[in-house]
Amino acid sequence: MRHTISILLQNEAGALSRVAGLFSSRGYNIETLHVAPTRDLAISRLTLVTRGADPVIQQICNQMLKLVDVVDLVDMTGGDHIEREMLLMKVAFEGAVPDAFHTIVADIGARVLDSDPGHYTLEVTSSGPILDEFLDEAGRFGEVFSVVRSGILAISSGVAGLDHDMI
Repeated sequence: MRHTISILLQNEAGALSRVAGLFSSRGYNIETLHVAPTRDLAISRLTLVTRGADPVIQQICNQMLKLVDVVDLVDMTGGDHIEREMLLMKVAFEGAVPDAFHTIVADIGARVLDSDPGHYTLEVTSSGPILDEFLDEAGRFGEVFSVVRSGILAISSGVAGLDHDMI
């Protein structure tokens, strides 16, 4: 099963390595990983996505809580939450940019960051599956020659989770 885990972590050298080490030592891959400081610059929020059996991921989470650098964590998988990912991409065209391409760009709410004759650089924020579909659609109109994805960001809905004022 896919798990999205949000971790509050001391902003110290080696903290991320210790968290990643728990996954690698058990043979589990981290599919996406995003780390950024919170409003408290001594604490960072790490959001990661992994796949595994629920009991094994729960065991890894319990062991992460024992790490000196980990302040708190929540497996957001079972709760109500919102996930988003940002995509930057470059698309090259031979000849004029098709009107249908402009339509799919507008429909998804993409921002055109740069456009020259023959290529566009776009920014899109949405859920992972929608971004995957958009990449496939864009590839029908031009050559997608560069893609950068942020990894998943997640926040709990309502007031639950690790979303209190300090962070």
